[in-house]
Amino acid sequence: MRLSLLLAFILPFTVSASFQEQIIITPMPQTNEESIASPFTSSQPTLADLLTIESSASIYYSYARETEWSSRFTSESVWFTMLVPTNKAVMALAQKPHQGPEPVEPRIGISEQELDKNSRRNVERWVSAHIIPSRVYLSDTPVSYETLQDGKLVTFNPIPNTKPDSPEWMRVTLEDGVRIIGMKEAHNGVLYLIDGTVVPN
Repeated sequence: MRLSLLLAFILPFTVSASFQEQIIITPMPQTNEESIASPFTSSQPTLADLLTIESSASIYYSYARETEWSSRFTSESVWFTMLVPTNKAVMALAQKPHQGPEPVEPRIGISEQELDKNSRRNVERWVSAHIIPSRVYLSDTPVSYETLQDGKLVTFNPIPNTKPDSPEWMRVTLEDGVRIIGMKEAHNGVLYLIDGTVVPN
């Protein structure tokens, strides 16, 4: 009985004291460094994501991964318009991209390192000729754009008698009548699937 009376008398003071001793900690505002460090998320895939899942363009992507440009396919600071040949278009080439415009035959006096260097240079030229480092506007054709290969322009020409309500990319051809057969948008660019290839300089 005495214990219950004692508890009834002391408990209110204990609870009151514990509330008075509590310290309220306000959340700290987020600094610029923290906001920079927090990961950026986007609902759209990157060009690298699109190239990874596009099985009909796997040959082009396997060549592109060997170049310095591949690291930029995931970058948020660039915008690329990529003209990506289908596997069928690459396989139809008489000379494969690593072989360059002329047959690369083993010659007396040329080392294995020199052949490898030439092959890498040919791949770099071919891949870069398919990448335009800007947005492409196809509403007013013919129009030309510079590619990543020095001095290489790609010209988009209108296709006569196309439906006016069809997408702009379906109403143009590239050099040598190469057609765009598909388009996918990425967070850092646009991927156009083409049924041929762009010939590098």
